[in-house]
Formats: sequence, C-alpha cells, structure tokens
Amino acid sequence: MPLRHGRTAKTIRANIPRNIRTERRAGYPQRQAVAIALSTAARDARKAHIRVKGVRPTLRAKPKKRR
Repeated sequence: MPLRHGRTAKTIRANIPRNIRTERRAGYPQRQAVAIALSTAARDARKAHIRVKGVRPTLRAKPKKRR
C-alpha cells in the first residue's frame, strides 16, 4: 500500500482513508477494507508508541505467568 511516511498521529490518521481506497480498489468489501485500514493504523500507532484519535489499539493477550 502506498502510504505517507512518518510516525505522527497526523500521518497515521491521513493514511486511514488512503488505505481504505487502496483495499477497495484491490476488490475487498467495504467493511473488510475499513477493518484492514484500522488494524494497520493501530499497528503503526503501537510501533510509534502514540495514541491516535479514532483508532483503538489492538490488545495483545498477556502471557500466562509460570509458577
């Protein structure tokens, strides 16, 4: 996917509609394209250690504690 470069919240937010358009052109249904775009944004936000308005960070399962 052609994305804007950068790890700021503004850049990540700008990439969401761009990702949706790209996925729609690739033939994905609207809902699936939105899900892909939001998961990509959440992953980028997690890598940049920032919060992005409108993007819920994906939660990872905590590893079980060993006894």
